[in-house]
Amino acid sequence: MYNSKIIGLGKYLPDNVVTNDDLSKIMDTNDEWIQERTGIKERRWIKEGTEDTSAVMGAKASKIAIERAGLTKDDIDFIVFATLSPDYYFPGCGVQIQDLLDMPTVGALDIRNQCSGFVYAISVADQFIKTGMYKNILVIGAEYHSNGLDKSTRGRGVTVIFGDGAGAAVLSREEDNSKGILSTHLHSEGKYADKLTVASPSISHWVPEIIEAGDEDISYFPYMDGTFVFKNAVVRFSEVIMEGLIQNGLQREDIDMLIPHQANLRIAQFIQKKFSLRDDQVFNNIMKYGNTTAASVIIALTEAWEEGKIKEGDNVVLAAFGSGFTWASAIIKW
Repeated sequence: MYNSKIIGLGKYLPDNVVTNDDLSKIMDTNDEWIQERTGIKERRWIKEGTEDTSAVMGAKASKIAIERAGLTKDDIDFIVFATLSPDYYFPGCGVQIQDLLDMPTVGALDIRNQCSGFVYAISVADQFIKTGMYKNILVIGAEYHSNGLDKSTRGRGVTVIFGDGAGAAVLSREEDNSKGILSTHLHSEGKYADKLTVASPSISHWVPEIIEAGDEDISYFPYMDGTFVFKNAVVRFSEVIMEGLIQNGLQREDIDMLIPHQANLRIAQFIQKKFSLRDDQVFNNIMKYGNTTAASVIIALTEAWEEGKIKEGDNVVLAAFGSGFTWASAIIKW
């Protein structure tokens, strides 16, 4: 049985920077309030009239990842695309990547696990490579949040958190089982699905109800019970990281780099303190990009690698928690 190894990374962020002060001009909020609660200073939002979408951003990040992997688009055997904000209700963005990159008619799969989506996607790709079915898989996380947020004071508790962006990784077959993705760990607890959700469109609120509701239907905007989510996140983050370490015979001090989902800087700081990790052992970029959901882990991983903070032989831990509730981790020997 093979292992899978990340051999190429890429990211793409829209040019349009939206600061906390910018948000204070359209809703009742301020820079101090946002930074104190989330650690976010600014985020990227797609500017109206530009070509960017979740699929387009994903394609841009993918081109970089494939080039860095030393491959061409024709070397990719399969596509896994993680997002909660696809261009269409259906089909998913995976097939758009196949078209945008002019790939052969390879299979494409979409993952809808929100904040933990990229780690789930990595796990799915890893299984295909482990069994020998595919050799090179393109894994993408991309989100276009800004066109679906409530940009009034009513929605500020959620809107100030989210940003747009994309990242991509190429996973390839590795015959040395001591390298690459050592294990992945996936969990869910659906009884809390209503604590972080977009309620519409849904089976109980479809086209007739949409038309009848008119413009005042707020069920399309994200809802979050922030305190409840925070309390669960810090517990599940810790559990799923320890699960991965234990399975691989590792200790907390063996972590060379932790890449947590960029949900809230306070969550990442809590986990860092609990695991007694130094600042150089944890990578955060939520300050610049906000929460990009399924894109956050791969954008952060790419940035950490670009900045030389991940080197060969390092133990890299990816961890995420989010809507569903779902949570996941991956243990990687770089």
